[in-house]
Amino acid sequence: MGYDRLFSMLRHLILASLALIFLAPFIWMVVTSIKPEDEIFLNELRIIPERFAGYENYRIALTETPLLRFMLNGLIVTVAIFLSQVAVAVPAAYALAKLQFKGKQVLFIAILACLMIPPQAVSIPWYLLMYKFGWLDSYAGLVAPFSISVFGIFLMRQFFNTVPDDLISAARLDGYSELGIVWKIMVPTAIPALISFGIFSIVAHWNDYFWPLIVVNSQEMLTPPLGVVAFKSDEAGDSYGPLMAAATIIVAPLVIAYLLAQKRFIEGITMSGMK
Repeated sequence: MGYDRLFSMLRHLILASLALIFLAPFIWMVVTSIKPEDEIFLNELRIIPERFAGYENYRIALTETPLLRFMLNGLIVTVAIFLSQVAVAVPAAYALAKLQFKGKQVLFIAILACLMIPPQAVSIPWYLLMYKFGWLDSYAGLVAPFSISVFGIFLMRQFFNTVPDDLISAARLDGYSELGIVWKIMVPTAIPALISFGIFSIVAHWNDYFWPLIVVNSQEMLTPPLGVVAFKSDEAGDSYGPLMAAATIIVAPLVIAYLLAQKRFIEGITMSGMK
């Protein structure tokens, strides 16, 4: 019994140490956001500032740049991308998991192969396509290239494989069409998987810097990562206190969303065979 307690204490100590290591950049960012300028570059490690400058730093971050506009752009883009991905991924995953048709395995292998293609590799064709459509510097240009997610199709397909076939057969006997089964039967059972996918999708596109940097030209269309860069170079210069305040404001919604959806996120990953 003593060995079990010792092992449990050692395990928790290791996990706490690892958590502290991963949280250290975020903690330092928050601490820097409440420090005055003269305390940020001290040659000693000081967690608690001698003079609290949080109000001033956050006021500058919110008033001297359109930070809330940047966050609104990020919200619009990430939600639009997620909804379009779900609209495609759910029916496609249902077909791959529960329907029988020729070429099913070949199609699934092709989807898996697409997971290995980095988005940077197709950025030039996508840029030319957005130019032809006249979608540069617009929400459509930010959303369209990511409206289909092969990872979402794969994740939902893995989850749908766990749904009993008897449930689908009963729905067909009740007169449901295939689309009715998808949206009225499969989607409600797949809420944990959808939340898991939503966390992946929203975090990835909220933090995306590469693609918005290519297609966005005006300040009105800047997303949060580009907004932080614009804040530093154009407005704040070397004022790292307000810069870290802006970064904290931008990161906070993601942290809060994950904490609220943590249980469902883990459940969706586990039930989708992503262990």
